[in-house]
Parts: sequence; C-alpha cells; structure tokens
Amino acid sequence: MKSQDYLPEFVYGGMDGIVTTFAVVAGAAGASLDSSVVIILGFANLIADGFSMSVGSYLSHHSEKHTYEKYRRLEYLEVDFNPDEGKEEIRQIFLKKGLKGRSLERVVKAITSDRDVWVDTMMKDELGLTPGSRSPISKAIVTFLSFVAVGLVPMVAYLADYFVALESDLFLLSSIMTGAAFLFVGLLKSYVGEQPLWRGAMETFGLGVGAAMLAYWAGAVLEKMF
Repeated sequence: MKSQDYLPEFVYGGMDGIVTTFAVVAGAAGASLDSSVVIILGFANLIADGFSMSVGSYLSHHSEKHTYEKYRRLEYLEVDFNPDEGKEEIRQIFLKKGLKGRSLERVVKAITSDRDVWVDTMMKDELGLTPGSRSPISKAIVTFLSFVAVGLVPMVAYLADYFVALESDLFLLSSIMTGAAFLFVGLLKSYVGEQPLWRGAMETFGLGVGAAMLAYWAGAVLEKMF
C-alpha cells in the first residue's frame, strides 16, 4: 500500500489536531497562563481528542465496509436466484451508457458470463458502491498519529521554553510555526481534493486564525471574570 493512499486521513487528522491544539494555546495565552499549564492542557487535548477522532474514523469506515459487504451478498443472491432480473439490470446500465442492439447484447452476455464481474458491475454502476482498499484500523491509526504529530506544532515553543527558558514571545513563536503548519496542511488538502493549491492553503489558514481569535478572546474574558 502506497503512503499517499493515506493522505486524506493525514490531512483530516492533522488539520483538526492543529486547529484544536492551537485553540488551547491561544486560550491559555489570552488567560496569561504559565507554560507548564499550556503544556498540560495541550497534551491532554492531543491524547483525548486524537483518540476520540481515531475512534470516530474507525467506526465510520467500518460501517462503510459493513454496508458494502451487506449489499454485495444481496447482489450475489440476485445473480444466483433471479438471474433474468440481474441481466436486465446490466442491460439497463449499459443502455444508459449509449450501447444498443448487438453491441449491447454482447456486453451483457460477456459480463453475465462471469459471476464476480457481474456482481462487481452492479455494485459499482447500479448502487454506486466500491470496495475500500484500506482497513478501518489502519485509517484510524493514521488519523491519530497525524492528529498528534501536526497538533504538537503549536506547543513546540512552550516545550522549548520549559526546558531552555526562551527569552521571547512564546505565543508569537507558536503563531508563526502554526501558521506555517496551516499552510502546509492546506496545500496537502488542495492536493487531495484536486483544488488550486492557494485555495486550500488560504481556507485552512483562515480557519486557524478564526479559531485562535475566538479562543484568545474567550481566555482573556474568562481570566478577567475569575
């Protein structure tokens, strides 16, 4: 299995990870919390939300796989016990594709001569269902790892300050690193979605800025209230 086959899960997990973690960092910065508190909140968020997202990914893809297998069994039953109706479905599929007369009948005969090809054709062209090439578990693992790896970026400055005591604006450093990560994930998002590269980068960057502003404002307000 090629690594690029998992790009959608990497983008999905990474984008959510960096948005939610940077929101925690921005909220903590707005409330003027200490670096150690930011680290604790950030890691708690990474592990809990990352695990939750990976479980959701697993359940979603497992359900899709179960649905595909269920309808595939039904199509085999139709082929075995009601072949005339199954042949007519194949005929209608290729009639809509523009085939007529002898060409149509030759295609119907060829497809229905192979039981597996017959079922595969009905699954794809009649029901619009295709088999997933990746297991739900592998998708969940990639989602979790990308959530944690990319979501760790906003915390790098705070981790460095905890061990080295940086003499700089930690939130500014975190914002710059996070902005670069947003652009990177946005480019990958555009590549996966076959969109113009600038569009995905700007959409992701804008999403992150919006989340950070809301979190920073909420942290500042709550800090004044309590």
